[in-house]
Amino acid sequence: MAVGFLYPGHSAEDDYPRLERLLAASGPPVPLPLVHTDIGEDAHRVDALLEMGSAPRLADGARQLAGTGVRAVVWACTSASFVFGWAGAGEQVRELSRVAGLPASSTSFAFAHAVRALGVRRVAVAATYPREVAGRFAAFLAEAGAEVVRARCSGIVTAAEVGTWGREEVLRLARGGDHPDAEAVLLPDTALHTAAWLDDLEAAVGKPVLTANQVTVWEGLRLIGADRRRSGLGALFAAAGGGDATGAR
Repeated sequence: MAVGFLYPGHSAEDDYPRLERLLAASGPPVPLPLVHTDIGEDAHRVDALLEMGSAPRLADGARQLAGTGVRAVVWACTSASFVFGWAGAGEQVRELSRVAGLPASSTSFAFAHAVRALGVRRVAVAATYPREVAGRFAAFLAEAGAEVVRARCSGIVTAAEVGTWGREEVLRLARGGDHPDAEAVLLPDTALHTAAWLDDLEAAVGKPVLTANQVTVWEGLRLIGADRRRSGLGALFAAAGGGDATGAR
């Protein structure tokens, strides 16, 4: 069984082959083929994100996955899904499912489902985004039933810049975004490399850390009913089941 991913542009896509190897190291292998979608303007700005996540752009990517044998497809982008709001993001994945003829979801819903799977309610958001965009993610999580006790924004406009961050910058982001009342810390940008440092992140803050590419792969496995209990991939993959809602809620 394989899961297909639509990834906007080029930033941290090398997290996916790394995550594929980590999955295979502690359980049945799951191929994770990835298609790059055209992003238009690389900008964490509402108008640019609405265009990045538009139906025609996702449909073009979905057609490229045809014939690859994938059993589900995930839009591997957080900002260009939650920016549509809860209802709009739900319509986005329903349209993607219709075009692909497969179960579909997005990174935004992956975060909502992962928070439920961990059984936590109070979360901190450590975002690379500008303030307005980070605020929209917090609002999306609130609609999912999570209480955001802190939302830290780094003000970075482009995914290209985010993709240059290394281990120390990522650990600093997580520590700086944590809050004593938070039961988990969320790092929502799929342009951010995190797959190599999942255990380091959780050790740094002493609690579960959910990162965008991590939850996106977890969501794909959820959609195809694959075993998600794996080691080396953080508390989310160590948890049993949970989060089994539909892509739209």
